[in-house]
Amino acid sequence: MAPFLLHGTLDVTIYEVDRLSGADCCNVFCKLLQNIEESSGVGKGISKLYVTIDLEEARVGRTKLLGNECSNLQWHESFHIYCAHKASNVVFSIKENDPIGASIIGRAYLPVEELLHGEEVDRWLKVVDKDYKPLYRRSRIHVKLQFFDKTRHPNWSQGIKSPKFPGVPYTFFSQREGCKVTLYQDAHVPGNFISGFIPLDEGKCYEPHRCWEDIFTAISDSKHFIYIAGWSVYAKITMIRDLKRPTPEGDLTLGELLKKKANEGVRVLMLVWDDRTSVKLLKKDGVMATHDEDTRHYFHDSNVHCVLCPRNPDNLHSIVQDIEISTMFTHHQKIVVVDGELPNGGPKRRVVSFIGGIDLCDGRYDTPSHPIFRTSGTVHPDDFHQPCFHDASIAKGGPREPWHDVHCRLEGPVAWDVLFNFEQRWMKQGEKDLLVHILELDDIFIPPSPVTFPDDHETWNVQLFRSIDGGAAFGFPDNPEDAAGCGLVSGKDHVIDRSIQDAYINAIRRAKNFIYIENQYFVGSSFSWDSNDIKVQNVGALNLIPKELSLKLVSKIEAGERFTVYIVIPMWPEGVPHSQSVQAILNWQKRTMEMMYKDVVQALQAKGLEANPKDYLTFFCLGNRERKFCGEYEQSERPEHDTDYSRAQQSRRFMIYVHAKMMIVDDEYIIIGSANINQRSMDGARDTEIAMGAYQPHHLATTEPARGQIHGLRMASWYEHLGKLDNSFLQPESLECVRRLNQIAEEYWGLYACDKLDCDLPGHLLRYPIQITHSGEVTELPGCEHFPDTKARVLGSKSEMLPSILTT
Repeated sequence: MAPFLLHGTLDVTIYEVDRLSGADCCNVFCKLLQNIEESSGVGKGISKLYVTIDLEEARVGRTKLLGNECSNLQWHESFHIYCAHKASNVVFSIKENDPIGASIIGRAYLPVEELLHGEEVDRWLKVVDKDYKPLYRRSRIHVKLQFFDKTRHPNWSQGIKSPKFPGVPYTFFSQREGCKVTLYQDAHVPGNFISGFIPLDEGKCYEPHRCWEDIFTAISDSKHFIYIAGWSVYAKITMIRDLKRPTPEGDLTLGELLKKKANEGVRVLMLVWDDRTSVKLLKKDGVMATHDEDTRHYFHDSNVHCVLCPRNPDNLHSIVQDIEISTMFTHHQKIVVVDGELPNGGPKRRVVSFIGGIDLCDGRYDTPSHPIFRTSGTVHPDDFHQPCFHDASIAKGGPREPWHDVHCRLEGPVAWDVLFNFEQRWMKQGEKDLLVHILELDDIFIPPSPVTFPDDHETWNVQLFRSIDGGAAFGFPDNPEDAAGCGLVSGKDHVIDRSIQDAYINAIRRAKNFIYIENQYFVGSSFSWDSNDIKVQNVGALNLIPKELSLKLVSKIEAGERFTVYIVIPMWPEGVPHSQSVQAILNWQKRTMEMMYKDVVQALQAKGLEANPKDYLTFFCLGNRERKFCGEYEQSERPEHDTDYSRAQQSRRFMIYVHAKMMIVDDEYIIIGSANINQRSMDGARDTEIAMGAYQPHHLATTEPARGQIHGLRMASWYEHLGKLDNSFLQPESLECVRRLNQIAEEYWGLYACDKLDCDLPGHLLRYPIQITHSGEVTELPGCEHFPDTKARVLGSKSEMLPSILTT
């Protein structure tokens, strides 16, 4: 049967399965375990069944577990499923849970063709075995489905449209009005960076803000509480380093500042991910070098309450899944929540929150110039971060790994949502009695309320999103119906908040003209990858974001409309570039890119257009190259000869690590957070994440291009990356703009990759070193099989050792 594209949303209800016989289920291993459970008194001794929903081989839904106590099992569970899949059938699989995984009892199939017209299908489907023969008692499953094509959504390709846009539906947190948002690029911006250079609406100009300076000040000014959650928090970092912008007590390290505030009576609570590979007596740094044991030790016996929290699984996972989650996945949110004074002063306090991509740890402090050698003896002597070379150190000299990132400050009702997220996590893994009961202190704190007036043209509407499950957040409902009412996804007794992926999908579908993405990873939609040399069903990188982007481009090409997608990613994922893990991720990334380019090329060919696919979809990376100058830091040792380290030191170049997690749509909507575009971050049951989606209701791209703060940040970012601005940048969807960026990035790549350069690189934006064939295949750039100064393949390689769940 031919596959059909389902691009929209699919509402599914699974009611019941009847006539299920004991002969159809309970494998030998499961029966043995039941006997052990019954005799030992552990467990109930009853096998448990559940149903999965697949679009061909892409898992899109899963019911709760039910005890197999009768032949008629009733779920009455409903699912709201975003889909961008080609499939012949919707497949319902009835499975029996066991401690190792699951065994399939039978499957039922509904042809996708029956759903395409959008009519409701309510039907009993026969359940068959692997040979498509009916089960012993001719079991059936009762389901109801209805498909809503993406074009039926009122905002499809229409943007925000109205200041009263309600936000993303079916989410845990509602959109909040009357908020204030401050946008940050990098940890610090010097005083002479682009101030007064980028015009906005109403005669204003974009003014950049300083992230670590603002966080330091917010912590210093707190009176009642400081809550911090991080993948890594390092007590010994110094946050204030710009000698031209002195700050009171700016010479304090983060740890000294937090101890000082705690000794003043401020409640300081910290949730730091417990890297299970860091063992106190054996390897304190761990694989990820997060300093978790150092941080715990630093705050021991102080008034700062620091909890190392492992990534615990949710209820009733299999043994294998428990091991996977606790050892492979992380707490990845980066949060600071404090109490602050009101803008007009006064005795009462309010809640202020910071979220984004920047952890409060070593290696993160950087500026838009992203030096790789020149600050080794000034800004970075005690903060030399270079994890891409074996045995790198300040003694052996640069290049350091420069760090590009994006963060934000949230004020108003949405700041309380960030606070609630921290409280949910603390209630799960901290001492509950230590939380400050802020709502009970109404004589001190103003309640959640707008901080701007509706007619204030700088007001924001903001919505908080997460990737998190009941293993990390307290208070999630167990009942699937109650969970769905809270905007949560449930399945197999597992409750998940997956709203970050939902936010990306909704924003892409609304997009009118262009999308600009900066992200640390770009892997997903494996269900659409070529399957010539891999079993794509075993990869499991099911997030829809890459496919949504390519389908958006296809729809615009078919409509004869301009649309451009710009994606900035690191040259390679952080780590030794020829290592198995990095090469595996690069291989997944290449497959993701290729899937997208093939979609674009096929759409162009169908329209009879001879066009460069990079006029529609283009990938970049960032890099820097510095000439040596008089008085520069001189290292006391040398790297080993003929290594990546020595070659990079000789060529005086290195990638700028893109750690940002940001998407800008039409200059009117922005997503910023901790979530990468990969399955780890978007799944909800893997890494825990947090993000916000926001727009300014008075700065929408309705009749004129949006010229608010989001536009200002994009232009400031492009200035940072390119070292210059161009009038074409005001219309990013235009051919003139995308070709200009591609031309500059091509020029800069030539300067970056050449044997010798006697000047500084004029800008940082580089073409990603790949080539696109006439059929959309991603191949090596001629003469560039490996990244400069390395022996690491640009296109990566398959790993036969590492499980895909770790690298996707």
